[in-house]
Amino acid sequence: METFRKRTAFGALARAATVTATVAAALTVGAVTADAATIPKFKPPKVFGTTFQPDPRHDFTKHISPRHDGILRGWVTHYSGGVAEYEPIKWVKDKSGNTQGWFTGPPEGDNRAYASPVSSKVAFYSALGCRDQSELTVNRQGLGNKRCSRSVLISRMKAYPRPALITVHQGKIVKFQEIYTP
Repeated sequence: METFRKRTAFGALARAATVTATVAAALTVGAVTADAATIPKFKPPKVFGTTFQPDPRHDFTKHISPRHDGILRGWVTHYSGGVAEYEPIKWVKDKSGNTQGWFTGPPEGDNRAYASPVSSKVAFYSALGCRDQSELTVNRQGLGNKRCSRSVLISRMKAYPRPALITVHQGKIVKFQEIYTP
């Protein structure tokens, strides 16, 4: 009789520990999902748009500051101390009539620039893979679809400007999706 009670008590204790661990895991996953769900869906710009995106709500005469919430077709021009400086870009078609072209930023002296901290939970989608940048990882629109780490994003921001769709939410860069250009 005594042995039966001990086994039942240990079994109940083990079940309680399992339930507690399961609930804790569910709450943790729920918290991450809830955090990701708070970023609203913004209407993306044309990937290869031929004009700079207007930003009538931004005062460029004051100091450099974050863009309002939304998605900007742009590239990062400088990264330091967790803050990325970025500017809008547009697609310039090749004059020969081909579908080829290139992205360009605002002309020299134009003050259309933003600065935002990069979120610690930024979603970075690479167009060239995460490691050696030799594998093409894009969707039909030419947008990166390979999820890579924040550290890979930071190293690329420091290296050279890459065309991307930059999503800003509450003043932080929360998503960075590279645009593939051959």
